[in-house]
Amino acid sequence: MSWAVGYDGEWERDIGYGVPAYCDHPGCMKEIDRGLAYVCGEEPYGGADGCGLYFCSEHLYFSDKHEHQVCFQCMNGEEPFDPTPEHPLWVKHKLTDPSWLPWRETHPDETKELIDEAQKRGIKL
Repeated sequence: MSWAVGYDGEWERDIGYGVPAYCDHPGCMKEIDRGLAYVCGEEPYGGADGCGLYFCSEHLYFSDKHEHQVCFQCMNGEEPFDPTPEHPLWVKHKLTDPSWLPWRETHPDETKELIDEAQKRGIKL
């Protein structure tokens, strides 16, 4: 099994080191991936300590309360941040790459939502 691409049902988005992304800290546009190195709580979906969002190294912290690196919100016992929108490279890949054709065919509603998002954000397909 590979951690390149998976799906997080709680946040309803793709995860894994093969998924380009932006840091989920508000206003941070640092490019990362959604692999284990960037997840709050250091486990898929966040484990026991984290929220399962993904952050650059500037926005993950160690504290005395948590065994793993966590985001600012989890470090302080606050509600998670809102996740950032999908990275344009990922949107384009998911909508145009032949490897995602079966997904597009079996998920027409999600595909349409992704196309609408791409058009709103000016992502060229």
